[in-house]
Amino acid sequence: MKHFIFSCLIFSIGSQLVAQSVVVDSTKVESLEEVIVKSVRVAADSPITHSNLEKEELEKRNLGQDIPYLLNYLPSVVTTSDAGAGVGYTYIRVRGSDGSRVNVTLNGIPFNDAESQGSFFVNLPDFTSSVQNLQLQRGVGTSTNGSGAFGASLNMLTDAVSETAQGEFANSFGSYNTRKHTVKFSTGLLKEHIEIAGRLSTIKSDGYIDRARSDLKSYFLQAAFKDHNTLIKAITFGGREETYQAWNGIDAETLVNDRTFNPSGMYTDAEGIVQFYNNEVDNYAQDHYQLLWNQRFNNNWSSNLAINYTYGKGYFEQYKEDEPFEYYNFEPIVINGETIETTDLIRRRWLDNDFYAINANVNYRDNQVDITTGAFFSKYMGDHFGEVIWARFASDSEIRDRYYFGTGDKNEISIFSKATWRLDDQWSVFADLQGRFITYETSGLTSDKLPLEVDESYQFFNPKAGVSYQVNIKNQLYASYGKAHREPRRSDFEQGIFTPEKLDDFELGWRYVSENTTVNSNLFYMDYTDQLVLTGALDDVGAPIRATSGKSYRVGLEIDASVSVLPNLQIRPNIAISTNKNKDFITSRDGELVNLGNTDISFSPQFIAGNMIAYTPVKNLELGFLSKFVGEQFMGNIDSEVSKLDSFFINDLSVNYTLNRIPYLESIVFSGLVNNIFNVKYVSNGYFYTYDDDFSDPGTITTVEGTGYYPQATTNFLLGATVKF
Repeated sequence: MKHFIFSCLIFSIGSQLVAQSVVVDSTKVESLEEVIVKSVRVAADSPITHSNLEKEELEKRNLGQDIPYLLNYLPSVVTTSDAGAGVGYTYIRVRGSDGSRVNVTLNGIPFNDAESQGSFFVNLPDFTSSVQNLQLQRGVGTSTNGSGAFGASLNMLTDAVSETAQGEFANSFGSYNTRKHTVKFSTGLLKEHIEIAGRLSTIKSDGYIDRARSDLKSYFLQAAFKDHNTLIKAITFGGREETYQAWNGIDAETLVNDRTFNPSGMYTDAEGIVQFYNNEVDNYAQDHYQLLWNQRFNNNWSSNLAINYTYGKGYFEQYKEDEPFEYYNFEPIVINGETIETTDLIRRRWLDNDFYAINANVNYRDNQVDITTGAFFSKYMGDHFGEVIWARFASDSEIRDRYYFGTGDKNEISIFSKATWRLDDQWSVFADLQGRFITYETSGLTSDKLPLEVDESYQFFNPKAGVSYQVNIKNQLYASYGKAHREPRRSDFEQGIFTPEKLDDFELGWRYVSENTTVNSNLFYMDYTDQLVLTGALDDVGAPIRATSGKSYRVGLEIDASVSVLPNLQIRPNIAISTNKNKDFITSRDGELVNLGNTDISFSPQFIAGNMIAYTPVKNLELGFLSKFVGEQFMGNIDSEVSKLDSFFINDLSVNYTLNRIPYLESIVFSGLVNNIFNVKYVSNGYFYTYDDDFSDPGTITTVEGTGYYPQATTNFLLGATVKF
């Protein structure tokens, strides 16, 4: 209880919105950089609930942890990590919705995988170092490209063109042998028009969990042409990741006795001794190529064209014991008169995919109206296959023979038009109409060697509308409604789910801006039909399994603020209180279907709060105290006490000191981050499963419940220095 009370006093990084009046200066011309993401972003005074983060804020804690961890202190956000320390596979939930339901775009191009709908930030390590700013819209938000936003949308804008030549080296080191090395450069504008910029990064970590190591590499290269009315960027970026798997979690007893234990790769050798395969890894590479063309025709008209190609290929590798020959298409063999039909082997499950996208829009803006109209097209082609690369008894197989093969092809077309009308100095209205048209086809076998033949088409109409009222120079009210649909993902089709999800999102907000204080508050009601909720269980590759819950809803209150208590002391609070329910949830219990009434939606805590206190005792030195409280949550949808994750309250300490006026250098920035300074042993993620047992008492079916947990790191640190010139 004392943690709960104290959490009500803590503050969060919250919304990093710049305090500003909502009255638009019609003479202001948007920069061409802003036009790149204009079609998927909203303005500060829009009736859409959102938070912004700029590069300067991101840099303060960019010491190797992934993007979800840098967003951890935004409202309604919960993050977690397989390896426990924010390096490797990391995940984000917003308003209880997992990362596959958070629409992510990079320069307006979808980043979510077209089939799984997940966003795997591990494929773009240290991408934060190339992000100019980002916006997190909670709820349905405005129309965006790619899969619908059912919890939030996150859009990121990459580095702006630098007017002057610059460079930097950044190095950081920390707990669990974590280290990050980054080098960046920009030529500045050559002949006042052309810039070349780039980045190389490498991140390595042993992980908090045993053997949960990460070896991550990434790059970013940009060539740009710029004049007063034209901006053309050719960008390529990508990453290579190799991570030792830690997706199996541990049971409750192991959590108490050996919380860093990792069962992945465990097998028994010929002498009966337990061993761990040293290459139980996920190995994946992803490369993005983007061409961005922004054109301003005059102070009213501008256009944006983006062309993208993404190539991804990789596998995860496993050691398997006593696998049946038949499953891998092996023929039985006879050795010394004994028929051999099982073998130990090493297999790889591959993904090989291509993603093409084109996005075009045109914008008109004057004193009263701001209209953007555009279209988006994407094509995804993915191959799924498995190989055996070694077997103790290989029969007549050849290395890398494929034992299953399947395809997935997805096309999407969306068109939209959105507009803001400023009726006078107080009233403005917002309207947003989008149509999405999707086709998805599969063939061949799944990784379980089951046939998957899908040929589905979906047509969605997603209207959105809102109104803003400027009460006075300090106070603004807004209300909005948004509708969204989502098609099932590949794993849903494998379970026979073909029905799309529907969401009606209602938002009511109040914003307050004064010289020293900014407050953003909003009420939300999210009404779902056929929502696919996480059951708590995992499939054989550690991915969450989903089920249709029928009718469900989320209703809550979010408040965040930024308060300058003193000229050198700022606090940034946030709090989110919500109720998240499945209506009349039906489940199987002890062999019978039971209506449990209204139950909590899985992984949806009712209370989330956080804080950032920023204190500058002397010039160039900033101390930050960051806190996060996440209330208890169920890992399933049946309100089982067994499935409950305990609440946790963690605190981090950050230090940033800038050393200026150094010969031949612009500055040296020293950074430090101590995570979980009070050494809390907490768990932010897990899984919950049930199965029917009819063996212990023949004739009687008993539902058995079980759990697994992903422990997070205790006290750990990161120290870094960035040399800028």
